[in-house]
Amino acid sequence: MPAPHPTRVLILCTHNSARSQMAEALLRDAARRLDLKLDVHSAGTEATQVKDGARTVIAELGLNLDHHTSKTLWDVPDAQNFDYVITVCDSAAEACPVYPGRTERRHYPFLDPSGGSLDRWRQVRDQLRGQFDAFALALKEGRPVPPTYEDSPAVTAQ
Repeated sequence: MPAPHPTRVLILCTHNSARSQMAEALLRDAARRLDLKLDVHSAGTEATQVKDGARTVIAELGLNLDHHTSKTLWDVPDAQNFDYVITVCDSAAEACPVYPGRTERRHYPFLDPSGGSLDRWRQVRDQLRGQFDAFALALKEGRPVPPTYEDSPAVTAQ
Protein backbone atom coordinates (compact mmCIF):
# COMPACT_ATOMS: atom_id res chain seq x y z
CA MET A 1 0.00 0.00 0.00
CA PRO A 2 1.54 3.36 -0.96
CA ALA A 3 2.41 5.80 1.79
CA PRO A 4 -0.18 8.55 2.24
CA HIS A 5 0.66 11.92 0.81
CA PRO A 6 2.04 14.37 3.34
CA THR A 7 -0.34 16.99 4.66
CA ARG A 8 0.35 20.26 2.81
CA VAL A 9 0.50 23.45 4.88
CA LEU A 10 0.93 27.02 3.65
CA ILE A 11 1.75 29.81 6.09
CA LEU A 12 0.92 33.30 4.80
CA CYS A 13 2.02 36.73 5.97
CA THR A 14 2.29 40.11 4.24
CA HIS A 15 5.97 40.16 3.20
CA ASN A 16 7.11 36.60 3.94
CA SER A 17 10.04 38.14 5.74
CA ALA A 18 9.64 37.34 9.45
CA ARG A 19 6.65 35.58 11.08
CA SER A 20 5.81 33.24 8.20
CA GLN A 21 9.46 32.36 7.67
CA MET A 22 9.94 31.52 11.33
CA ALA A 23 6.66 29.59 11.43
CA GLU A 24 7.69 27.54 8.39
CA ALA A 25 10.99 26.53 10.02
CA LEU A 26 9.33 25.84 13.37
CA LEU A 27 6.53 23.72 11.88
CA ARG A 28 9.03 21.70 9.84
CA ASP A 29 11.03 21.12 13.01
CA ALA A 30 7.90 20.09 14.96
CA ALA A 31 6.98 17.65 12.19
CA ARG A 32 10.50 16.20 12.23
CA ARG A 33 10.42 15.77 16.02
CA LEU A 34 7.00 14.07 15.84
CA ASP A 35 7.81 11.98 12.75
CA LEU A 36 4.86 13.65 11.03
CA LYS A 37 4.75 13.86 7.25
CA LEU A 38 4.15 17.52 6.39
CA ASP A 39 4.93 19.52 3.26
CA VAL A 40 5.33 23.04 4.67
CA HIS A 41 5.66 26.27 2.70
CA SER A 42 5.41 29.97 3.45
CA ALA A 43 4.61 32.94 1.25
CA GLY A 44 3.52 36.55 1.38
CA THR A 45 1.08 38.77 -0.38
CA GLU A 46 4.25 40.63 -1.45
CA ALA A 47 7.86 39.42 -1.61
CA THR A 48 10.71 41.31 0.05
CA GLN A 49 13.58 39.64 1.92
CA VAL A 50 13.99 37.45 4.97
CA LYS A 51 14.84 39.69 7.92
CA ASP A 52 18.03 39.29 9.91
CA GLY A 53 16.10 39.17 13.20
CA ALA A 54 14.23 36.09 12.01
CA ARG A 55 17.47 34.42 10.93
CA THR A 56 19.14 35.23 14.27
CA VAL A 57 16.43 33.96 16.63
CA ILE A 58 15.75 30.81 14.59
CA ALA A 59 19.50 30.06 14.62
CA GLU A 60 19.37 30.23 18.44
CA LEU A 61 17.22 27.08 18.29
CA GLY A 62 19.70 25.25 16.06
CA LEU A 63 17.56 25.84 12.94
CA ASN A 64 18.36 28.07 10.04
CA LEU A 65 16.78 30.15 7.34
CA ASP A 66 19.92 30.25 5.16
CA HIS A 67 18.18 28.88 2.08
CA HIS A 68 14.87 30.66 2.66
CA THR A 69 13.78 33.45 0.34
CA SER A 70 10.81 35.75 0.50
CA LYS A 71 8.22 34.69 -2.05
CA THR A 72 4.64 35.28 -3.08
CA LEU A 73 1.93 32.67 -3.16
CA TRP A 74 2.48 32.21 -6.89
CA ASP A 75 6.13 31.19 -6.28
CA VAL A 76 5.02 28.20 -4.17
CA PRO A 77 4.66 24.81 -5.90
CA ASP A 78 1.04 23.82 -6.55
CA ALA A 79 -0.18 27.02 -4.88
CA GLN A 80 -3.87 26.13 -4.94
CA ASN A 81 -3.50 22.67 -3.43
CA PHE A 82 -3.08 22.86 0.36
CA ASP A 83 -4.75 21.02 3.20
CA TYR A 84 -4.24 23.98 5.55
CA VAL A 85 -3.65 27.66 4.85
CA ILE A 86 -2.62 29.55 7.97
CA THR A 87 -2.37 33.33 8.10
CA VAL A 88 -0.13 34.80 10.79
CA CYS A 89 -1.01 38.48 10.34
CA ASP A 90 -4.28 40.32 9.86
CA SER A 91 -3.47 41.90 6.49
CA ALA A 92 -2.62 38.51 4.99
CA ALA A 93 -5.88 37.10 6.36
CA GLU A 94 -7.78 39.87 4.58
CA ALA A 95 -5.86 39.39 1.32
CA CYS A 96 -5.86 35.58 1.38
CA PRO A 97 -7.27 34.14 -1.83
CA VAL A 98 -10.17 31.71 -1.94
CA TYR A 99 -9.13 28.06 -1.77
CA PRO A 100 -10.90 24.89 -2.85
CA GLY A 101 -13.36 23.35 -0.42
CA ARG A 102 -10.91 20.80 0.95
CA THR A 103 -8.56 23.51 2.23
CA GLU A 104 -8.96 24.46 5.88
CA ARG A 105 -8.06 28.04 6.74
CA ARG A 106 -6.78 29.10 10.13
CA HIS A 107 -5.84 32.54 11.41
CA TYR A 108 -3.16 32.67 14.08
CA PRO A 109 -2.14 36.36 14.32
CA PHE A 110 1.17 37.36 15.90
CA LEU A 111 2.70 40.77 16.52
CA ASP A 112 5.21 41.93 13.92
CA PRO A 113 8.67 41.83 15.54
CA SER A 114 10.20 43.99 12.78
CA GLY A 115 11.98 47.02 14.15
CA GLY A 116 11.96 45.58 17.66
CA SER A 117 14.70 44.33 19.94
CA LEU A 118 16.00 40.75 19.80
CA ASP A 119 13.94 40.09 22.92
CA ARG A 120 10.81 41.01 20.97
CA TRP A 121 11.90 38.70 18.14
CA ARG A 122 12.44 35.90 20.67
CA GLN A 123 9.02 36.48 22.23
CA VAL A 124 7.28 36.17 18.84
CA ARG A 125 9.42 33.16 17.93
CA ASP A 126 8.48 31.41 21.16
CA GLN A 127 4.77 32.16 20.64
CA LEU A 128 5.01 30.81 17.08
CA ARG A 129 6.79 27.71 18.35
CA GLY A 130 4.09 27.00 20.92
CA GLN A 131 1.33 27.50 18.37
CA PHE A 132 2.88 25.37 15.64
CA ASP A 133 3.94 22.65 18.09
CA ALA A 134 0.27 22.45 19.16
CA PHE A 135 -0.85 22.42 15.52
CA ALA A 136 1.56 19.57 14.63
CA LEU A 137 0.68 17.57 17.74
CA ALA A 138 -3.04 17.82 16.95
CA LEU A 139 -2.37 16.50 13.44
CA LYS A 140 -0.18 13.70 14.79
CA GLU A 141 -2.84 12.66 17.30
CA GLY A 142 -5.68 12.92 14.78
CA ARG A 143 -7.38 15.71 16.71
CA PRO A 144 -8.84 18.85 15.12
CA VAL A 145 -6.29 21.64 14.91
CA PRO A 146 -7.15 24.78 16.90
CA PRO A 147 -9.56 26.92 14.85
CA THR A 148 -8.00 30.18 16.07
CA TYR A 149 -4.95 31.31 17.96
CA GLU A 150 -7.11 32.04 21.01
CA ASP A 151 -8.38 28.43 20.99
CA SER A 152 -4.91 26.93 20.93
CA PRO A 153 -3.66 25.00 23.97
CA ALA A 154 -0.45 27.03 23.57
CA VAL A 155 -2.42 30.17 24.40
CA THR A 156 -5.00 28.86 26.87
CA ALA A 157 -2.24 27.26 28.99
CA GLN A 158 -0.55 30.64 29.53
